[in-house]
Amino acid sequence: MSTDENTTTATATTAAATAGETVAAMASTATRYAVAPGYRVNVRSGPSTQYPVVRSLPLGATVAISCQKYGEWITGPYGTTKIWDNIAPGEYVSDAYVRTGSDGLVAPRCA
Repeated sequence: MSTDENTTTATATTAAATAGETVAAMASTATRYAVAPGYRVNVRSGPSTQYPVVRSLPLGATVAISCQKYGEWITGPYGTTKIWDNIAPGEYVSDAYVRTGSDGLVAPRCA
């Protein structure tokens, strides 16, 4: 291998490592939002109360929202909304119980 090939390979390897570190850092520093104080919010498998509860969030929980989806209208401490927050694969909570500071979407729409 020539010196130029070694330099190109080293540069590509460094760039790939840096890109991977950036993605990991972004995932670990995702914005977390507080769940309404005094509420143990049900986490459901879809964006409606018709979906089964998969778990409940403890008092004082915070959540990272990966994407949002429109679903059933829900009234909670932060208003009435049809926005549901995807907090993990197959896990949704109504945005009416999450303090995002917005009446609209704060994350990309779920596919």
